[in-house]
Amino acid sequence: MVAEPARLRIEAGPARLVAVLRGSGPLVVMVPSLGRGAGDFDLLGEALAAAGFRAVAIEPRGAGRSEGPMEGLTLHDYAADLAATIEALQDGPAHVVGHAFGNRVVRCFATDRPDLARSVTLLGAGGKVPPDAEAAAALGRCFEPDVSFEDRMAAAAVAFFAPGNDPRLWSDGWYPEVARAEGAASRVTPAAGWWDGGVAPMLVVQGLQDRIAPPANGRALKEAFPARVTLVEVDHAGHALLPEQPAAVAEAVVGWLRGR
Repeated sequence: MVAEPARLRIEAGPARLVAVLRGSGPLVVMVPSLGRGAGDFDLLGEALAAAGFRAVAIEPRGAGRSEGPMEGLTLHDYAADLAATIEALQDGPAHVVGHAFGNRVVRCFATDRPDLARSVTLLGAGGKVPPDAEAAAALGRCFEPDVSFEDRMAAAAVAFFAPGNDPRLWSDGWYPEVARAEGAASRVTPAAGWWDGGVAPMLVVQGLQDRIAPPANGRALKEAFPARVTLVEVDHAGHALLPEQPAAVAEAVVGWLRGR
């Protein structure tokens, strides 16, 4: 039987965040996708805890019971939230994992606070090669506040899931106001300030059917930093990746972290 996770309130400057904790051992802190919450990391967190890690998933500002200013933010503010979480846990430096939008946050964090970054893992890494137009439009529809459940699932199928995968795996957990704030922060933060992801060892796990962060993004990171970056490409996975191929993602992440 899987133990219930613990929850800890984190004071992060003007923000008050909730962190979901599992297991014990080397610290792994995870940041979710655009407009999503810590629950997306439940399966990976359980796998990490079972493998002897202390897995911590952050509820971003505005998600769950996390609170804080949502206007005028940059990726550096979200990176500071991550740093404050690690400092509050008094267990740094930490391995950090970012999914989709979260990949930008952890890369910004590792650039701003290399002293706290033991390693960086990117799931669905974008930022250089843009999404295709249809997928980008569908991504926006996922967060329209008045969209019907059926239309949201149809949009999620295009934006997040590989053909044949069930978007109802993400039937809930959508935070439109969180997505708005995070999207704005991403747009105003120059990629030059986060794209390299600092200097720590990096794992990139990329879905081969990802239309929002096409696989060329991960390949660009591997080409730019061949000695520092390990690239794993997962078939039958789009931008959602975590619910689509949980076993493959856990195998890649746990195996690589054990080697650190």
